[in-house]
Amino acid sequence: MDGSDGASVDGEDEGSGQVSPDAGAVEPVTSPLAGLFAPERVAVVGATEREGSVGRAVTANLQQSFDGDVVPVNPSTGAVLGLSTVDSVAEADADLAVVIVPPAAAVEVVEEAGEAGIDDVVVITAGFGEGGPEGVARERELVAVAEEYDLNLVGPNCLGIISTPVGLNATFAPRNALPGDISFMSQSGAFVTAVLDWAAERDLGFREVVSLGNKAVLDESDFVAHWGADEGTDVVLGYLEGIDDGAGFIETAREVTAETPVVLVKSGRTEAGAHAAASHTGAIAGSEAAYEAGLDQAGVLRAESVQELFDSAAALAGQPVPESDGVAVVTNAGGPGVMATDAVGDSGLELTSFTDATHEALSERLPDNANVYNPVDVIGDAPVERIADTLDIVLDDPNVGACVVITCPTATLSFDDFGDAVVAANESGVPLAACLMGGADAADADRRLAAAGVPTYFDPARAVRSLDALRRYREVREREYAAPTEFDVDRAHVRERLAAAARNDETRLGVEAMDLLDAYGIPTPAGEVVDSPSEAERVARDIVGDAPGSPDDEAGVVMKIVSPDILHKSDIGGVKVGVPPDEVADAFEDLVSRARRYQPDATILGVQVQELLDTGDGVETIVGTNRDPQFGPLVLFGLGGVFVEVLEDTTVRVAPVAEPEARRMLDDIDSAPLLRGARGREPVDEDAIVETIGRLSQLVTDFPSILELDVNPLVVTPEGATAVDVRLTIDPDEVAGVDPEATGGAADGDQHRTTTDTADTTETDR
Repeated sequence: MDGSDGASVDGEDEGSGQVSPDAGAVEPVTSPLAGLFAPERVAVVGATEREGSVGRAVTANLQQSFDGDVVPVNPSTGAVLGLSTVDSVAEADADLAVVIVPPAAAVEVVEEAGEAGIDDVVVITAGFGEGGPEGVARERELVAVAEEYDLNLVGPNCLGIISTPVGLNATFAPRNALPGDISFMSQSGAFVTAVLDWAAERDLGFREVVSLGNKAVLDESDFVAHWGADEGTDVVLGYLEGIDDGAGFIETAREVTAETPVVLVKSGRTEAGAHAAASHTGAIAGSEAAYEAGLDQAGVLRAESVQELFDSAAALAGQPVPESDGVAVVTNAGGPGVMATDAVGDSGLELTSFTDATHEALSERLPDNANVYNPVDVIGDAPVERIADTLDIVLDDPNVGACVVITCPTATLSFDDFGDAVVAANESGVPLAACLMGGADAADADRRLAAAGVPTYFDPARAVRSLDALRRYREVREREYAAPTEFDVDRAHVRERLAAAARNDETRLGVEAMDLLDAYGIPTPAGEVVDSPSEAERVARDIVGDAPGSPDDEAGVVMKIVSPDILHKSDIGGVKVGVPPDEVADAFEDLVSRARRYQPDATILGVQVQELLDTGDGVETIVGTNRDPQFGPLVLFGLGGVFVEVLEDTTVRVAPVAEPEARRMLDDIDSAPLLRGARGREPVDEDAIVETIGRLSQLVTDFPSILELDVNPLVVTPEGATAVDVRLTIDPDEVAGVDPEATGGAADGDQHRTTTDTADTTETDR
């Protein structure tokens, strides 16, 4: 859809808007974007009175609610909606320009705004990066102008922005936001309009709202940083289809989430959804694993639905974080109490056990047929006084970290009185969520509780999930962050090895590249790649001992075919284990023959003869990496060997991975007990795994030309970890031979690139 004045906005009514509080409520902030949300004079370039047009809707919305001056820019008429016009943005003397002209003129208007000293610009017009090659070129021009004049530019192709403290509704949405302390960004303009309508019915308010559009200049990281510095924003919410600079977002959000919770819905979670998002926005969809890892490392809470997004926001904005995971449930109906108990079991919380003193106090105050254990059932005839007394006792229990209080309508209880009782209980400082399982009769109590900061729900499971969001955020705030360890490594050797592969047009390397691991201090078994039976026998003798019958003779060696064209060697019988030195020559011939029969045109580099490890006390794991378009290098850890593709018990982090994060990776996998001595086994050396993850993380961070790398298996024993096999894929075009110490660790090219051609875009009428 074209958001310019040259075409009407199908399906949208004229802007109505709702008056917000005076500008006196604005707290001073230090963010560079502060002026964007607190202008004194707004120019609407493309303002018009034409019915159904975006220019009319934006002008009307501003006129109805903005505390400052609105200046329509339209050289074809003297007034728009009773406001005198000027001929150009340069004449407007504004500090914010909203651009709604056709795309061919939009870049020129933005440049004129920059020349006039306007720092903040919102480009609603579509027809840029989302609109084919011509639009992509136009967006490049727009970015160049913004950079030249150092503009804070929102969009293009967006719905606009809202700032309720000053009544700013610079959008063509049919409804303004109610005032509140939640700030919200969305990559879909239509989603903003839907949320504003939904939130108004629930008296849910916002401080600032941004439709991101194509994110040509300002993106999600900029607004997260701004709201993190804004004392008036208690919670940051967002709907995103993609993140342009994943590493930058992690760095920004990690700082903000230490004080301000950030909750996001990221669409494209399934493979089908990811393809849909890519086709709709023109973005390169990053892998779901990368987003899951990146958002977690950033301290962002991820919501799976819009309902969960705002349920979490209501709790995070109004309630403190719990000091413990123990939850109490107080209810006047058994069934809903059981529902809440089930929801606690599905969450990261736990149903707490009361102290003896609490049991005694409840027994004294409640009827004999009431349940004084958790969940507490005050039974259906309970007046509000009984619920209030029960809440006082339960919230005073030191084992209670949070509480869900549930009420169903009865003839002995007024929802209004119940609301007053819960508001009073909210003074305890223990996080509370209320379930009012009624309809219209509960509406006033709902509003009363919401005004007091107590989130309310009909479904007990939603109440529990909101409290679980508080627990998750507590864990974010308590999380230990550390700088990645800088290991002493041989970068020069890796650089030379990759350069040699690039010269030979090699893109896939196998065990012949074990020396790359050696250069980064990752232990490997003794061995060599050989190209003849006699050399194979010589290496085997070096490994197990010179003389026949030596102590290691019976153990033998491991032999593997070496070919960049045969990735799964064991599938073709390309691996032999425990080969005695006397049989190595024959084994060499057999392995080569098998490979030739399997793939006659395969390049055979030789056979690897390798020390046989004693894995009786060991666990086969995998440490691998690949490169995500948005987040850069990812590091994977999990159960390895032949089980990796069957069980898929793995976890992922964005590199570089610091020691605390690497240790969390060990905790993540379901098979962690195997590492820690399950069924009487001796625990393996977890420190060795953590160090291997860190060293491999450093390798792929230093050398962006390594696209994929698998160490499988990494055999971990109580004595250490050894990389038994490796395969990697490189991009020869990325190998530039740059000294990593002179480039901040990027050894062969820039680690992160700006891909203007494929920047995430979104249409305002989605």
